[in-house]
Formats: sequence, structure tokens, C-alpha cells
Amino acid sequence: MLKLFGHQESGHAFKVKLALTIANVEHQYEWVDIEAPRESRSLEFRSHSRFSEVPVLLDDGQPYVQSNSILLHIARKLKILGGEDAVVMQRCAEWLFWEANKIGMCLPQLRAFKKHNAPEIQGETLQWLLNRYDHDVGVLNDALADGRDFIIGSQFTIADCSLCGYLTFADEAEVDLPPFVEAWLSRISSQKGWKHPYGLLAKSPA
Repeated sequence: MLKLFGHQESGHAFKVKLALTIANVEHQYEWVDIEAPRESRSLEFRSHSRFSEVPVLLDDGQPYVQSNSILLHIARKLKILGGEDAVVMQRCAEWLFWEANKIGMCLPQLRAFKKHNAPEIQGETLQWLLNRYDHDVGVLNDALADGRDFIIGSQFTIADCSLCGYLTFADEAEVDLPPFVEAWLSRISSQKGWKHPYGLLAKSPA
């Protein structure tokens, strides 16, 4: 049995929940109040969350943390979303490692600034993050410019889950989406089971 701990504000938790949902993998979900004091969170979550963060996935009681690591685990173990083929899995892993230090680094910070007025993101720091985002989303747009349906090719994989985790919140970060990225996100949102994080990861999922 799989159990996922998450929250609707977390693009990282969204990556994992989206993968499990689109692949139609049976799992339990527990909402974690990430704004509440850590000691108020459930003992089960606190005992398994190595870094006190969502997402956490329990697989037969064994905890897995860090969203991209969790994606690799479920794809390989369950042979889903790219895990059926070693070559595809390698391409997925490359994009997951890229995302962690690119889109997954700059975009959450920009969203935090626009949505919560994060005081530490000002002046040159803000401009640096914007420049990074423009470059990184441009790399992704160039990769999709050849007409492929998804980032690896015709198959929806964990790489798509990872890359779209925070791009789904691009409007809240007040950043532009280039045309091929926007079309790719539209194809992802057309997948059976897709919901916006605010619905998919809500305390009582819509």
C-alpha cells in the first residue's frame, strides 16, 4: 500500500500526486498543514519525513522523500510512466536532475515573491531569478519545438510530472510561458485524471 503526504501549495507534492493519479495507482493521501507548527503535524508524518517537508511517500511502511527521487522509485518499481524501458528511464532521470536545479529552483522562488512578498527576494536577486527562469524555460521550449507531444517523445512520463510541477503555478509567479511550453502544459492537463494542485492535493480533494 502506498500513502502520500502532501499539500496543495507544493509543486513538489503535485509532481508525485499527478504521477500516481494519471497512472491510476491506488494510494492513500494525507494532507499536511505546512503552515502549522511542525510539532502539530501527525506523528506518522513527522517520524517519516527526514527533512520535515512534503512530499513523503510510504511504500509498505518504507519512507521515500524528495519529489524527483520518489518519481524515480515509483516508475522503476511499478514499471509506469517511463519505468518500463531502461533507455526512457535514463532520459527521464536526466530531465529530473535538470529540473531540480533549473525550473525547480528559480520558479518556486519567484512565486513566493509574487504571492507572499518574500522579503529576501529583492533587487538584483529578483532580476537574477527572472533571468534564470527566462533561460531555463527557453531550454524547455526549444526541446519541445520539434513537435513532440511530451518531453521524452510520444509517451507521458515522470519527466513531464517533474517539469510541470511548478510551471502549473506560472500565473502566480507572474511569468510568461513560451508557446511550445504552453501547448505542452495543455496536453498534460488533458490527461485523464489531471486536476490543478488546488483540487488534487486539497485537504478534501475535489
